Amino acid sequence: MASIDPEVTAHVAELGDRARVASRRLALLSRADKDAALLAMADALEAAAPQVVEANAEDLDRGRATGLAEGLLDRLRLDEGRVRAVAGALRDIAGLPDPVGEVMRGSTLPNGLQIRQVRVPMGVVGMIYEARPNVTVDAAGLGLKSGNAVILRGGSAASSTNRALVAVLRETLDSQGIPADAVQLLEGGRDAVRALMTARGRVDVLIPRGGSDLIQTVVRESTVPVIETGVGNCHVYVDAAADLDKALAITLNSKVHRPSVCNAAESLLVHRAVAADFLPKALAALGGAGVRIHGDEQVRPFADAAGTAYEPATEEDWGREYLSLDLSARVVDSLDDALEHVRRYGTGHTEAIVTEDRAAARRWVAEVDAAAVMVNASTRFTDGGEFGFGAEIGISTQKLHARGPMALPELTTTKWVVEGDGQVRP
Repeated sequence: MASIDPEVTAHVAELGDRARVASRRLALLSRADKDAALLAMADALEAAAPQVVEANAEDLDRGRATGLAEGLLDRLRLDEGRVRAVAGALRDIAGLPDPVGEVMRGSTLPNGLQIRQVRVPMGVVGMIYEARPNVTVDAAGLGLKSGNAVILRGGSAASSTNRALVAVLRETLDSQGIPADAVQLLEGGRDAVRALMTARGRVDVLIPRGGSDLIQTVVRESTVPVIETGVGNCHVYVDAAADLDKALAITLNSKVHRPSVCNAAESLLVHRAVAADFLPKALAALGGAGVRIHGDEQVRPFADAAGTAYEPATEEDWGREYLSLDLSARVVDSLDDALEHVRRYGTGHTEAIVTEDRAAARRWVAEVDAAAVMVNASTRFTDGGEFGFGAEIGISTQKLHARGPMALPELTTTKWVVEGDGQVRP
């Protein structure tokens, strides 16, 4: 790794030190204090919605001028309705149980020692993410509720929006008697990102959220422990025993509800036994929603008959996270073939089966290696809010500590508390 500008390193060190001081205060707050601050933050965001939307318009104009893809523009966009939704997530977080202090397990040993394992905050959490300004608020809210200070490094595409959001959050924290440094925004170029990734000892854990290149760069180069989130090449498999009306609704919702997010379906697998009945309706509906099909040769005649945009799928297409109105599609001969396709091309995010065959569903659940497995439900449900977590700080596709939507418990670690009455080890 090339050397980092010493002034940038010093700046990040200062942010980390201030965050560490704030985190010690946060760890001692009562649930009532944290919830009151979250509700105040939600009210303040709604009141500041016009200013936030105005700042967001600057980012959108700059994004269009630089050729930002439409899917990324959609992720970036905030209107007053989306600002209200972001504020609503803070209220949802306030309504959730406080994880700090939860006793995970405990016992009394034969010698009378009482031991228990309790949840405690991580301390300082760093976030590196792209054009998703809602992540700024979700991370701040989840960090506060779990007793963690956060250092946020959003993408440059959302710089104006993030400044506006963080200014509101910090002002509100200060008004509630909570250190404003519980939420800090790191700006700057690549050196700032690299300094955050190497701030071991000042930052306790780093969570990257964005495209594959961003995530893999952080995983490779960070000396701070990383919770790896992942890209979503999510599949919908329509089984031979599928209810085709359900399958159609699930396929459409998974793909077109919001195609620019990681839990949108990117690949459709259809069992040969139902392809002739299902694909004409499905491809017509997808085409009507503007979806382009990247299919195998068995899909082509159905796409042509439906008048749906089609191009032959390449090997790269099967593994691609499009984040757009594009969908790879393949006819498979069996459940085994579908499972093998997912094993080869899936990213371990979300995989859905549509079937009325309970044995097929059980096999899918048992054999698919993913953070979330859906049976007769849209891939779009893999979401912290939909799971009842209030919000999420990311969706982990790794297998250590946290997997799937990460919310309050995943932002804590544990400590062992041992209480005795003078016992010594013999």
